[in-house]
Amino acid sequence: MKQRLLFLTIVFSFAPAFVYGACSTANLTRCLDSVCAINIGANPAARCQYCGTASAGDATKSGTMRNVSVGLSTKYTVSDKELKKAPKDPGERYVWVTRLCIEKLPDCTPDDVSDVYDSLIEQSCKAAGITTEITNLAKKTNSAKTQTNCATEIESCVTDTKRCRADFSNCKNESDFDKYFSECGVLSNGCESFLTNIRKSLIASRKTSMANSEKLLNNIVTTYQNNRKQRLTTAQTGCKNNKATNDCVKRVCENNMRKKCADKNEQAAAQSLCKFYDTACERLK
Repeated sequence: MKQRLLFLTIVFSFAPAFVYGACSTANLTRCLDSVCAINIGANPAARCQYCGTASAGDATKSGTMRNVSVGLSTKYTVSDKELKKAPKDPGERYVWVTRLCIEKLPDCTPDDVSDVYDSLIEQSCKAAGITTEITNLAKKTNSAKTQTNCATEIESCVTDTKRCRADFSNCKNESDFDKYFSECGVLSNGCESFLTNIRKSLIASRKTSMANSEKLLNNIVTTYQNNRKQRLTTAQTGCKNNKATNDCVKRVCENNMRKKCADKNEQAAAQSLCKFYDTACERLK
């Protein structure tokens, strides 16, 4: 029966590690029952119908539903308001309430849910005359989505601008990538059996993206270094035989002096204006 929550264990396997205390099985059962055991007193098959298999029948047609948590504290139970969001499909409903109860009882894990509740669902299914379909529930729940569908959905989630971004620039640290992948894995219902392969594919994409980013950065640095070397070489060439200064004087005389430096005053002025070349060349020596 523990195979029933195998896909749930995969969903939570990528979540950040926490140090758990002792899980309260009483509170956990109370929480799960608030979604899976509605009208349990009048309908022994309720747990199977709500959180087992659709083959056990539709419990919602058995009369007026009343949440077993009505009148009780909702600290460890699912409220009527929350219950309105519960999926109709039994498999999806079990995944949904497991996630919700673990949030309310952080000391508990999907394994605790399996240990505490799977046997209760089995008993309920036997009451409904169902004995064989529970082991195939995970496969049935996941059949609606293909690996391609899931890969597209999760990749879109992980590379969102609020998470890793398309170039994975927000996930340079592996811990950030793990955090966002875990979040997206939980959000993508029906993709549990594909998570391992999808994670490997995204890790490869992240590695390639980061390598390309580093290569681009190195190319930019190299380009700047080469440009600086080229400018230095050009400057050093211009300093030989006062070429840069002489060229400067020639330009100034041609463009700025009325007499084109025909007299000594204009020549002296041009030399003064081009003096900075001499100063620069002195520093390059």
